[in-house]
Amino acid sequence: MTVLVRLALLAAVLAVWEVAGRAANPLMAVPPSAVLPALRELLLLRSYPDLPASLLLTLREIALAYGLAVAAGLACGFALGMNRLVGRAYGPMLAALYAVPAVVWYPSLMLFFGLDAASKIAFGFLLGFFPVTLAVLAGIRQVNPQLVTVARAYGAGPVRVFASVMVPAMLFTLVGGLRTGLALSVIGVIVGEILGSKRGMGALINHAYGLLRTADYVALVLMTLVLIVGSDALASLVERRARKWSE
Repeated sequence: MTVLVRLALLAAVLAVWEVAGRAANPLMAVPPSAVLPALRELLLLRSYPDLPASLLLTLREIALAYGLAVAAGLACGFALGMNRLVGRAYGPMLAALYAVPAVVWYPSLMLFFGLDAASKIAFGFLLGFFPVTLAVLAGIRQVNPQLVTVARAYGAGPVRVFASVMVPAMLFTLVGGLRTGLALSVIGVIVGEILGSKRGMGALINHAYGLLRTADYVALVLMTLVLIVGSDALASLVERRARKWSE
């Protein structure tokens, strides 16, 4: 039943899009019937022959940005969570910085790292770092302190306590933060490419938009949407398995 409802909703959206696209200015909007040929040309590498290289570059930037965000987020969250005084002092500051619109930081990152891949990786890292750190910090606060006391009484060090006691107890919260961090890292890299880059999927989107190749622009956006939804679906699968394991 759920699948039928989703298909009906998709059909309704496509129908409305088709009618609105045909009535609108073709330079500003196109119907799905015009997007399909553009998507075919795109997949056949006729309209953009450098699509595979651009896609691989974007995926590599996402992997680097997310890997750095996870590593730094785990370390920072662990440091803040294990020391209550430091956590209470700096935790609100992290939450306040996380609330700042991310696009505010991008001009500074561009000036510091330039227009190459480094600024896109830094932007993706910045967006992914905060949810991972805050998830670790919140997860540590949920752990029963008596379990930590017992582990330390048996000679477990800070790293062993974190890996053997805290991670299983905070797994669901941690995986949720990792999932959010992945989605934001993907968005950060692609938005960074759109705002200023000569390569990558975002650069192709910006190129098609600048030349008013609306059908190609929509086709590229759809491909990018598949990338974002696919990464979130993979993260969702990991989250469901973590939930079953924690239960």
